Amino acid sequence: MTVGSPSNPYVGTWATGDGHIRHTLLPNGRYDEARGRRESAYQGRYAVTGDHIDYWDDTGFTADGEFRDGVLHHAGMIFYRTK
Repeated sequence: MTVGSPSNPYVGTWATGDGHIRHTLLPNGRYDEARGRRESAYQGRYAVTGDHIDYWDDTGFTADGEFRDGVLHHAGMIFYRTK
């Protein structure tokens, strides 16, 4: 399991095609999710195992996703790397 680290190839910001939802995966194993104009709408920790990502929101919500062909598939949405 790779917790966020500088060697984690997925560290950075991922956004839906319209840019409405943005996940920033930080190198310290934390994430910050923005929705529209609402910055830091959700925050928590994450871990990557291979191409699989698990999220644990600070409110107790859990989710997961898969990185495939350079995109993140999460909760029925597709995220693209922005930076």
